[in-house]
Amino acid sequence: MAYKGEHLNNCRAVPFDWNNSAVVIVSGTGPNACGHSIANAGNYYFHIDGLNDRPWYMSHAGYLRYLRENGKREIRRHRVHVPDPAGAQFALETLSTQNWRWLGVPNNCASFVEDVFTGGGARVRSLTNCPALGWRT
Repeated sequence: MAYKGEHLNNCRAVPFDWNNSAVVIVSGTGPNACGHSIANAGNYYFHIDGLNDRPWYMSHAGYLRYLRENGKREIRRHRVHVPDPAGAQFALETLSTQNWRWLGVPNNCASFVEDVFTGGGARVRSLTNCPALGWRT
């Protein structure tokens, strides 16, 4: 099985670097032309991948492994201003304790990334919930 990352099983003593954040769009798997959205905070990346699974996280080295093992490439990266880093941290920690039910367009990787960043007060939206078609940051 190709690398997806690790489950975030406990809170970090030091929060992630939300002052250095981005929405990262990578190519999709198989026939998925919409691509895949990943939240980036400093040296760490967060995403969902699965029909009913908990979110995944990975370091920058893990992100490079993820790209390589899954045959993906980075399409673009949008910087995100997060005015409330503690809110983004809390949103991520809350989402990481629950399974995410993937419902296709309305509840997918893009909406997960939106939920993390809007938890921190960021004004970020996927324009169509199809990551490759654009984001407003």
